Amino acid sequence: MAKRPSKRKKKASGGGAPWLKVVLIAGTVMLIAFFGLMQTVRSGVFGPLPSEEELRSIQHEQATLVLGNDGSVIGKLFAQDRTNVSYDDLPRHLIDALVSTEDARFFQHEGVDGRSYVRVFFRTLLGGDKSGGGGSTISQQIVKNLYGRQRHGLLTIPVNKMKEALVAQRLERVMSKNDVLVLYFNSVPFGENTYGIESAAQRFFSKPAKRLSVEEGALLVGMLKANTTYNPRLHPDKSRGRRDQVLALMQQRGHLTEARKDSLQALPIALRYSGGDAYDVYGYFNQHVASEARAILKALGDDHDLEKDGLRIHTTLDPALQRAAHDAAREQLSAMQPKLDKELQRRKARVAWEKSAGKKGGTAWKVNESKPREVVSHEGRRVMELSYRDSLWHYHSMLNAAVLMMDPSSGAVRAWVGGNDHRFLPFDLVTAKRSVASTIKPVVYAAAIESGMQPCDYLDNSKKTYGEFDDWSPDNFDRDTLEGQVALWYALAKSMNRPTVDLYFRTGQDTLQRTFKALGLPTKNLDKPAAALGASSISLRELVPAYGAFAMRGRRVMPRLIEKITDAQGKVLYKTKAGKPIQAITASTAETVTAILQRAIDQGTGTAIRSRFGIRAPLAGKTGTSQDYSDAWFVAYTPGLVVGTWVGAFDPSVHFQGSNGTGTQLALPIAGRILKQIEGNGEWRRKYLYPFHTDPEHPIDLECDPRHEGSGLERFIDDLFGPRKDRDEQADSSKKDLNFFERLFKKKE
Repeated sequence: MAKRPSKRKKKASGGGAPWLKVVLIAGTVMLIAFFGLMQTVRSGVFGPLPSEEELRSIQHEQATLVLGNDGSVIGKLFAQDRTNVSYDDLPRHLIDALVSTEDARFFQHEGVDGRSYVRVFFRTLLGGDKSGGGGSTISQQIVKNLYGRQRHGLLTIPVNKMKEALVAQRLERVMSKNDVLVLYFNSVPFGENTYGIESAAQRFFSKPAKRLSVEEGALLVGMLKANTTYNPRLHPDKSRGRRDQVLALMQQRGHLTEARKDSLQALPIALRYSGGDAYDVYGYFNQHVASEARAILKALGDDHDLEKDGLRIHTTLDPALQRAAHDAAREQLSAMQPKLDKELQRRKARVAWEKSAGKKGGTAWKVNESKPREVVSHEGRRVMELSYRDSLWHYHSMLNAAVLMMDPSSGAVRAWVGGNDHRFLPFDLVTAKRSVASTIKPVVYAAAIESGMQPCDYLDNSKKTYGEFDDWSPDNFDRDTLEGQVALWYALAKSMNRPTVDLYFRTGQDTLQRTFKALGLPTKNLDKPAAALGASSISLRELVPAYGAFAMRGRRVMPRLIEKITDAQGKVLYKTKAGKPIQAITASTAETVTAILQRAIDQGTGTAIRSRFGIRAPLAGKTGTSQDYSDAWFVAYTPGLVVGTWVGAFDPSVHFQGSNGTGTQLALPIAGRILKQIEGNGEWRRKYLYPFHTDPEHPIDLECDPRHEGSGLERFIDDLFGPRKDRDEQADSSKKDLNFFERLFKKKE
C-alpha cells in the first residue's frame, strides 16, 4: 500500500521560504535606508559638511600671548591648550603605538575602514550597544575632534558616524597619511584642557614629544581611550595596565619583540609632571587681562578672536616681582598653616563644621567615598587618597593670601597674586571685599587733617559707651587703661581705637564721605562710628590705589594692567593712554599721613619690617587685624611701589584666636620677604625704593609728646620705660602701653 506524503514534511519544506524572504526584504530595506540616510547626510540635511577646500586649508588657531613688561611670555589665551608639532618631531615608536591601538589598517584604507565601519554600524545601531562605538579610523577621530558631534534624536549615532566617514574620506583625498598623523597628534585631547601630543608630553613628562621613550609614548597613546580614567597621576594602576595593553598590541603588530615588550611592561610609571603650564603663577592676573582685552576690542569694534588669532597683549606686570610675591606668600602660608591646624584641632573645629555642613550635605556627603584626588596645598599640587569630606575640610580650613603691587605714579600693576592656585581656586581674593580693619584708619585721619586738624592735636583715649549706637563701647586692641589724651600722630602710629572714634566724631560725616569717595573707597556705613575702625568691607584692589595717593602727594591713579595690544604681525591695535591723576586729597595732607605712617613702620605697629627683616629703605605702612582675627592686612609703600597683602580663610569663621592671627604675624611677613628681595637687588632698589618727597618750606611737626601731660607718677613711668614698640595694633608689642601696676605685675611671655 502506497504511503501518503507526510503533511508535516510539506509544511516544513514549504515554511522555509517565507523566513528567507523576510530576511532578504529586511536586509534590502536596511540597505536602502542606510544608503538613503547616507545620501541625506551627504546633501547637508543634517548640517553642512566641510568641503575639500576647507579641509585643505585647516590651520589650528593661534593662542594670544600675554607678555610681561620685560617682553617675556607670561600667559596664553586659547580655546584649547595646544602646541603643534611637525612629522619630524614624531618618533616612529609613537606612530606605531597609535596605529597599532587605534587603527591597525590605517595605511591600507582611504579614510574609512569598511570592515570596522560595518561592524560598528550593526553592533551599535542594531545591537543597541552604546559601548560598541569603537572602530573609527584615525581620520574619523580627527573629524570628531575638530568638528564635534551634534544631536539628531534617535538618529544621533548613525548620522554622526556617517558624517565622520564622509569627511574622513575627503580629508584623505587632500592630505597624505603623514599629514593626517600630524593633524591627529596635534588635535587629540589628553584631558586637563590639554590638546596635542606636544602639550601632553610636556605636561606629564616635562620633555618634548620627540624625546619620549617607547613606554612613555605607549602611556600617552593609552590615555586616548579615556583620558580621565587612564590619567597616570590620578589612576596610576589603571594607566599602567592600559600602557601594557598598548605595548602588547605593538608586539602583535610586529613593532616590538616579545622580550622587548616584557622588559618595557616591567618598568614602573615615572612621571615628571609639570603641574599645568609655566604660566599658572600669573593666572589671576591673566584672568583680568583677558577680560579687559575683550572689553577693549569690543569698544574698538575689532573682530579679532582673542583665543584664536594670535594677538599680543603687552602688560605692566614685572614677572620677577610676581614670582617673588608668589613665593613669599607660599612660604608664609606653609609656615602658618600647621599652627592654624593645631588650633582648629584643639578647638574641635572640624566636628562643629561637619555637624553644620552635614545638614546641607547631599549624596556625596553621605557616601563619603575615598579616592585619589588632586588637591592644592601650600607646597603645590599633589594627588592624595581623600574622602569627600576630607577634601572639603582641606579647603575650608586653608589659609589663603593675596598680594597686589602697584606703581603709584602710573597705576601700573607690578604683581598680582589672587590666591593659592588659580586653576583650582579661581576666586580672586585681590578683588574680594573683606573686613578692612585698621588699614582704613589712615583714610579717616586724612579726612580729619583735611578738615584742619594737626598731628599734635590731642584726642580722647578715655573709655566711653555710645548709647545711641546700641551701647557700643570700643576699646584699644591691647586694652590700654592709661586713658587721658594722646597726640593724633601717636594714635595713628599705634593704631589706637578709642582716639580714632573720638576723631571720627570730631571730623564729621561729610568730610569723611568726601575723602573716602575721592580716594576711590566705598562710602557705605560711614554713618556708623565702627566704620572708622574698619568694620566695612573693602578689597585690596580698592585699598592699594588709596595708599598710592598718600605716596604721590594726594594724586590717585587707577590700577592699569595693559600697555598695548598688537596683532600677530606686530600691528598696534590699541595703546593705553596715560591716565590723568585725580587730586584726591591735598599734598600737605598726604605728606602728613605718610610721615605718621613712616613712624608706624619705625616705632609703631609695623616695626617687624625693620627688626625681623632688616629692611632699611624709607617706608610707610599700616597693619590691620579684623575682629576675631578673621582678616590680616598689611600695606607698605614708597613713591615707587605700593605693596598690599591680605591673609585669611575663605570662611571668616576659620581663624587664629591670638596674636598669630594679627596683621603683623600673618600679612606683614609676606611684604617683608618681598621688600627684602627688592632691597637686595640694586636695579629694583633704585626703581622702587627711593625716598619720599619732603617740602622744606612746610615741615611736618610730629615733635610733641605722645600723651598729654598727666600725673607726676605717669610722667615718671613714661621717663623710666621710655618709648614702646607695638607688634600690631599694640597687641603684638613685646612692651605694651601699660600703666604702672600692669607693668609691675605683668606676666613674662
